[in-house]
Amino acid sequence: MKELYKTTHKMKERINELNKIFKTSTAQDILRFLIKEYPCKMAFSTSLGAEDQVLTDMIAKMDKCVNIFTLDTGRMFYETYDTLDKTNHFYNINIEIVFPEKRDVERMVHENGINLFYEKVEFRKLCCNIRKTLPLKKKLSGYDIWITGIRSQQSVTRQKMKLFEWDEELNMMKVNPLIHWTEKEIWDYIRKNKVPYNILHDKGYLSIGCAPCTRAVEKGEPARNGRWWWENPETKECGIHLKVKTV
Repeated sequence: MKELYKTTHKMKERINELNKIFKTSTAQDILRFLIKEYPCKMAFSTSLGAEDQVLTDMIAKMDKCVNIFTLDTGRMFYETYDTLDKTNHFYNINIEIVFPEKRDVERMVHENGINLFYEKVEFRKLCCNIRKTLPLKKKLSGYDIWITGIRSQQSVTRQKMKLFEWDEELNMMKVNPLIHWTEKEIWDYIRKNKVPYNILHDKGYLSIGCAPCTRAVEKGEPARNGRWWWENPETKECGIHLKVKTV
């Protein structure tokens, strides 16, 4: 326990240092640093959304050995699976697919119904936990660094997130290379580099998750308004990105 505390404390100090060092660095510079300093110790979780496609493009051009994986909840859009297939072929990579535990899903559906998430926030969070959070936690258990594509402008729940963070529950460093990017910068990069993307983005789906919990948004409407639209803005997270402390 004492050794774990020392390691955690040391990593938090390192995170403070990295946030200062890379304050004005590009996302590519940050990724190059991580690939060099933490080989075989980092993993990138992609939802196959626009931001994550940008990171996949950057990583695939630097080091195809970086572990890139996605969570298949069993309730995804067809277009998302199509994006996965196109991305693998375009970059000649093989994005790993991580599934939830079958028995957990069966028990949840049997006890609460197939569309339990519409009934109340607690049920929706239960569904997200079983289909996304628990599989993610299991997958990341063998790594030290978790790379994500979140941006601070995406929602009120992400405005205080930093470039380098410490995830208390996973006991690991979390890195958000695109945290300060704007939506315009994301799409400028996609067009310039001809990055494959989910065609649902062209139909008003700015933030894409599970099909029953995602809808298109009107022009000018915040992207996250299309996720769990029946809830208040403060609860619109699946739980993956909220167990983090800025240090």
